[in-house]
Amino acid sequence: MSENTEHNPFADAAAGEGTQAPTGGEQPGPAQGAAPEDGATNPRIAELEAEVSAMRDKWMRAEAEMQNVRNRAKREVEDARQYAVQKFAKDVVEAAENLKRALASLPQATEGEDNILTRMREGIESTERSFMGILERNGISAVDAKGKPFDANLHQAMAEQHSDEHAAGTVMESWTPAWTLHGRLLKPAMVVVSKGPAQAG
Repeated sequence: MSENTEHNPFADAAAGEGTQAPTGGEQPGPAQGAAPEDGATNPRIAELEAEVSAMRDKWMRAEAEMQNVRNRAKREVEDARQYAVQKFAKDVVEAAENLKRALASLPQATEGEDNILTRMREGIESTERSFMGILERNGISAVDAKGKPFDANLHQAMAEQHSDEHAAGTVMESWTPAWTLHGRLLKPAMVVVSKGPAQAG
């Protein structure tokens, strides 16, 4: 059998397609979407980044201011809730002081005293304890001033006297306690303040 030497022009054309050089001086360009060369800056991108930074700064400032407004409003509402009864509380502590005066007006307990007097004293003492418990549960407190340094924020001096037992500026006697409502002064204590020992001569 003779060898097939027939020439195939289609095979030659296919083989030459992959190695054919570009014609007309055309050069391959960069791929579409390739990153710009190092150091190149897009002005529009820089402008947008600056706008975003400025808007973020404004938003953070506005958010901080809104938080301050919310905190102030919360404090004002809380103050209004706690101190709205201030006038009523002053009248209530007046009743508490009257109970204390009623107890002080009774004679000291003695053995063999009249049973009616004993029961009256016990009834007033029980009422006072209960009443003071109610006041404390509602934020009203009595602060005893006797023996403490005079404090113009809590005490009102009704008199000054010389005393060998109390240093000058010390509350030597308290007619009424200082009353506070949730830590805020409601009514000052009525006190007598020591002037210190009387000087000889």
